[in-house]
Amino acid sequence: MDQSSWPPRWLTPVPEKAIERGRKYEPIVPFVEAYGLITKDTVAGKAGSPMKLRPWQVSLLEHMFAFEDGGWRATSQYISMPRKNGKSALGSVIGVYGLILGGGGSEVYSVAAEKEQARIVFSDARRIIEASEELSSITKLYRDAIELPKLNSVYRVVSAEAYSKEGLSPTLTVMDEGHAMKNRELYDVFSLAMGARGNLASLIMITTAGVKMDSTGRDSIAYTLKQYTEKVARGEVIDPNFFGAIWEAPEDADYKDPKTWAIANPGFGDINAEADFHSAVRRTPEAEFRTKRLNNFVSSQTAWLPSGSWEACEAEFEVSPDDEIVLGFDGSFSGDASVIVGAVIPQEDEPVKVFLVKAWEKDLNIHDDDWRVDIAEVEQTVLDFCQSHPKVREVACDPFRWQRSMQALEEQGVPIVEWPSTSARRMVPACAKVFDAVTEHRLIHDGNPILARHLGNAVTKIDNLGPRIVKDSRNSPRKIDAAVAMVLAVDRALTGAKLEPVPQFFG
Repeated sequence: MDQSSWPPRWLTPVPEKAIERGRKYEPIVPFVEAYGLITKDTVAGKAGSPMKLRPWQVSLLEHMFAFEDGGWRATSQYISMPRKNGKSALGSVIGVYGLILGGGGSEVYSVAAEKEQARIVFSDARRIIEASEELSSITKLYRDAIELPKLNSVYRVVSAEAYSKEGLSPTLTVMDEGHAMKNRELYDVFSLAMGARGNLASLIMITTAGVKMDSTGRDSIAYTLKQYTEKVARGEVIDPNFFGAIWEAPEDADYKDPKTWAIANPGFGDINAEADFHSAVRRTPEAEFRTKRLNNFVSSQTAWLPSGSWEACEAEFEVSPDDEIVLGFDGSFSGDASVIVGAVIPQEDEPVKVFLVKAWEKDLNIHDDDWRVDIAEVEQTVLDFCQSHPKVREVACDPFRWQRSMQALEEQGVPIVEWPSTSARRMVPACAKVFDAVTEHRLIHDGNPILARHLGNAVTKIDNLGPRIVKDSRNSPRKIDAAVAMVLAVDRALTGAKLEPVPQFFG
């Protein structure tokens, strides 16, 4: 293996003398080679087999554990790379190293935004110890702690409630997936808690990129550390106690190009398989692919569909009364739009066919503040369509402010199904399903300009639940109701084979 993955795109300077002293006083590389373990079957090897360090990993560890003035040179570290490059595995063995060779009274912590995420690193650390007779003989294992009684040292997994971490005195903190932290409180608590340890302690954030803003609207702690790494790497800030290494693709690089993937991923074609990237780029929203696979931080206001992908799905087709159809309805009262979108349930290998039935929009150039959607007209449009297309299987309706209409339509025999678009847990998989259908050309549409405009207005919101479409801001005049109605219709149409026949008895 050559050194083509080193250095990363952003690397803060470390004196060679400090690296040499680290090799002497901080035997992290020999320790990993002796005890590191692959805990899951991956491209890198079978579960239970020894971890084989790549040259770029050796270089990274030697920079991280450079030694100066009787301790670690870097007391604060930021290591960032895309998913599937062995971040968590490396973090777990670093944690074990900090426990076993960290000196008397060491306190090692695995921390993340969610306790289950922190436990991933910690669980791998447990497996490393369980696999070694030597390490097992000197440690005691508990559900959320590993003790080294001889040195009165402990390694714990902790939850994200920062207020409960006061009073700790960590020697090594491995903070996993810092991009998911809602704010910087947790980071600050652990950073300040190391004060009494001096340069015998280090806080290491190992993360993938995410969105730039946290829940308060400020730069996230991960994005803040990324920016700081760049400043130190460029020499704009001199901070010998900070170390940063970032593998990422340039933000303007073609995200579909394998050359771009290779730039961002130090384990490309080795620890992770190129074929997986070819599959992921076809089924993942661009913003999500950039954060997880190219390590690019993105704004929450990122276009949902790749450029040109919706236009490429336009086709001529007819909707027959014999077609089995799902209608999606997203309604408003005054400010936005009310839209009905239809989706023909596909047969065998056919694409799902999408068409706009009708839209009611407030036009700021024409309508005044008294404008309201004509509810009776909306209800009649649904009834008329169902009567002319007797095989409408469902009308998937967002219930907000439309419960009375839903009840009235149901009483007249319309197969109403409640589909709350405000539910992130439902919208995330539904948006993924529609995204896949568009990018894999398993969907065609009639080219309606209203639907195209609303789709163009939709942006991707990414949080710990996953990506989904939203407006660019709560009070934005750019409407996305047709896009939401389309997601509802296509989501249900693609499960059409499971739907029961609907008796028609319209009054």
